[in-house]
Amino acid sequence: MSDACPLLDVRDITVTYVRRGTSIPFTAVDRASLTINRGETVGLVGESGSGKTTISRAVLGLTPVRSGSIHFQGVDITHAGFEQRRKLSTVLQVVFQDPYGSLNPTRTIWQILAEPLQVHRHLDRRGILERVSWALAQVGMSADDAVRYPRQFSGGQRQRIAIARALMMSPKLIICDEPTSALDLSIQAQILNLLAELQRSLDLSYLFISHALSVVRHVAQRMVVLYRGTIMESGPSAVVYNRPMHPYSQMLLAAEPTMKPRSDATRRKRSAPAPRQPTGADACVFLARCPFATPVCGAEKPVLRTAGTGSLAACHNLDAVEAAVRGG
Repeated sequence: MSDACPLLDVRDITVTYVRRGTSIPFTAVDRASLTINRGETVGLVGESGSGKTTISRAVLGLTPVRSGSIHFQGVDITHAGFEQRRKLSTVLQVVFQDPYGSLNPTRTIWQILAEPLQVHRHLDRRGILERVSWALAQVGMSADDAVRYPRQFSGGQRQRIAIARALMMSPKLIICDEPTSALDLSIQAQILNLLAELQRSLDLSYLFISHALSVVRHVAQRMVVLYRGTIMESGPSAVVYNRPMHPYSQMLLAAEPTMKPRSDATRRKRSAPAPRQPTGADACVFLARCPFATPVCGAEKPVLRTAGTGSLAACHNLDAVEAAVRGG
């Protein structure tokens, strides 16, 4: 793979489901694109149901893609078969949201961590023990912990074990699907710091999924904001967080709590839109909630274009949005 080639290149993918009990197709992801370079973290942000996990499942091959393409290390993996996916699992790993449900409670930590080595590499017991000890040390745990069971650890420790499992095969990219949302705030910070340290020491790349812009701002170099399967805004994390140019990004930021309850209430009131009726297929997907909507928004889907801050935003009325941002 050349340096100019992204590690992961997701290009215009569309994913559809059929609603349970009906034959009506539902578009979960609509022509979404993103890239991740070697050693980079890209944050995927949006509320529940926005399509974040669907994109990650498409990259992992757990959800079929209707159209578009996914390339990893320059190779098309959009419709990869079993053998190709088996090989990909050594360089493409995932850390799930729930540290309680992602580890098999009937197996010891040694058995959990050793499993991928037993499947993919022909190592003797000593070699496996050395690798397990190395992985546990990377996440701040002792080799003695390998003989214990998941139930004997706290939630933060279990998430460290899940990260150690992802490290076993020396991956290039780890998909972190809300890896801190089930943890206490102090433990969240520890896990985020651990992920950053591992990235620096092991040259890892992350696709970091979260519903909180404030979390992504600290861990990701770039941020992609999703709403109903459509990319609303993307750009450098600091730019999108400090000067969001799409009304939906602004609404997400306004919804995050701060230490000033009165200020929070004021921000949310300002971001609240006038009610509108649902619209047709050609309308902007955010029309019903947008405080800046004009007639063109109901007639034509906006495309991503460069805003004054340098980020990309899918909005017909960027000038009005930018004027409102400047006005405070």
